[in-house]
Amino acid sequence: MDNNGIALDAVFHALSDPTRRAVIQRLGEGPATVSELAEPFDMALPSFMKHMRVLEGVGLVRSQKSGRIRTCMLERKKLAAAERWFEKQHAIWASRYSNLDNLLEKLQGENNEG
Repeated sequence: MDNNGIALDAVFHALSDPTRRAVIQRLGEGPATVSELAEPFDMALPSFMKHMRVLEGVGLVRSQKSGRIRTCMLERKKLAAAERWFEKQHAIWASRYSNLDNLLEKLQGENNEG
């Protein structure tokens, strides 16, 4: 497996958790502090920080600290890699469905002739 595949696997692993997906969704609206991101979740801050470390580790999120405040931002480039993968899959399946439609039309035409 190439490095792109490994990186994509890491992104999908990070997104496999609903808490992390919710964080990504929230950061899609703009930067937020860790406290703001953690607020909706019923978990201790150290547990929430484990999720943040996963997201930062794969490069989906970056953060900067100013005094005691850590602000997080979404890294859209990493999400774009996953989006491109989905687009390729969509194109493959759309082509397969189109081929199936063509075959079914051909078979239906042959049945009507005979």
